[in-house]
Amino acid sequence: MAITIKDVAKHANVAPSTVSRVIANSSRISEDTKRKVRKAIEELGYHPNLNARSLSSQSTQTIGLVMPSASDVVFQNPFFPTVLQGISEGAGKENYSLQMTTGKSEKETFEGVVNMVQGKRVDGMILLHSKVEDKMINYLKRRDFPFVVIGKPSQNAEQITHVDNDNFRAMKEAAEYLLQLGHQKIAFIGGSKDLMVTVERLLGYETALRNANIALKSEYVIHEEFLREGGQEAVRELMSLENPPTALVVADDFMALGVLNTLDELGVLVPDDLSIVSFNNVLLAEMAKPPLTSVDINIFELGCQAVKSLIQMIENSHEPVKRIIVGHKLMRRSSCSEWKGEKSGLRGNR
Repeated sequence: MAITIKDVAKHANVAPSTVSRVIANSSRISEDTKRKVRKAIEELGYHPNLNARSLSSQSTQTIGLVMPSASDVVFQNPFFPTVLQGISEGAGKENYSLQMTTGKSEKETFEGVVNMVQGKRVDGMILLHSKVEDKMINYLKRRDFPFVVIGKPSQNAEQITHVDNDNFRAMKEAAEYLLQLGHQKIAFIGGSKDLMVTVERLLGYETALRNANIALKSEYVIHEEFLREGGQEAVRELMSLENPPTALVVADDFMALGVLNTLDELGVLVPDDLSIVSFNNVLLAEMAKPPLTSVDINIFELGCQAVKSLIQMIENSHEPVKRIIVGHKLMRRSSCSEWKGEKSGLRGNR
């Protein structure tokens, strides 16, 4: 026979309505009573009927995830499984499920968002990227629908709850590290110029070079997809220059893996001929040959903080707007060395 709320209430010596409020995590119930009821739920093996709760509270207990439009980026780049792990763990603790939307184009992804909102399929949204002139952010703001952005919104950031790294500072520090090693010909390989993370990191790179009185070279700045192939194409272009760089800052470890593959084909040695700093510090950065110096941006924590903030907004319509900055750390490995001057034969190896 199925255990009911009345059974739990009797076991905990409280009213059935109190059990319902504890399940809904109501702030009106004391922590002592919550502990007592939760203990009774666990001892009896009671499982709340989430569908019934949704009907009565107009809540779905579901969070929508808005992925980038290009599905190949989502499923290949290790950033996304890691941030999803953080979101999933945080949602599970609060009994929320997840619903994902992505599409082959920005139009398809936007239509998926509209369907979730208008169909009342989710209580709130997490956007896993932030674009310049973001159509989805504008739509969700007009609808006054709870959402959190992972990344810095391009407009009215002070009015939008978002979780991010200090990407300007992180890239500035990465470039400064290469400058300290004696490199002056430092190139930038980044993602799409439509992404705010690229805008912020490019600005950090440019600022570090300007502060060192090094002239910026447009041919040293390459934008590609956050994929291994993107890194391969970018580094081929850079190494074919008449005056190639001696160091690279690469905005993503997965791109940097493509860079390493291509440099190996070209006979360019890392770090003897070329130093590399990349971003994200996913597992493959440490496993690469040589292991990559990479900026750890705490991807898992980005996901945890995003879902925590969104649930607070869902459950309290007066929750203030937040800007949460997750810390970063440069993980120094074997892909960087001091620049000791031009090496004869390097250009001939290409």
